[in-house]
Amino acid sequence: MVKKLAGAAFLLLSLGGCAGYSLGPIQPYYLRSVHSIAVPTFENKTFIPRLAVLITDSVIKQFQQDGTYRIAGDDQADAILKGEITRITRFPARSLRGNVLATTEFNLALRVRYSLVDRGSGKVLAPPREVIGTTSFFVGNDIASDEEQALPLAGEALATSLVSQLSEGW
Repeated sequence: MVKKLAGAAFLLLSLGGCAGYSLGPIQPYYLRSVHSIAVPTFENKTFIPRLAVLITDSVIKQFQQDGTYRIAGDDQADAILKGEITRITRFPARSLRGNVLATTEFNLALRVRYSLVDRGSGKVLAPPREVIGTTSFFVGNDIASDEEQALPLAGEALATSLVSQLSEGW
């Protein structure tokens, strides 16, 4: 009998360390009331056409993959994610051997400024932040088409950073 009581006490004490853990998504404390987010098309301040739709779709897919927040329409969501594509920069990463003026590889950086706003009150829930998505691409015959093909990769990196900032709180 004493052995059974000692075993039960040991089991209770060993499982007591897990009391603070919970299953499922854990939201930051300041976003505890947000369960669904509306993601309208981001504003595009660049001169690249259709970029806003590409980036917005990447962010929505990343939210769905993360699972912390549910994507909803503007009239049903708890909060609205407002985003603005501010800049795209391309800078050389590697030059041709023997000719430093000829570039063989570029780095591409895509910048988005975003904030999370409460749908009902209009109160800013997450302060405006900037997130950057980067990728690199090699130069072929047409640098414009090479850059265009690299934009979705930078968009995916940007979406991953943005969603992790909102879902993890940093």
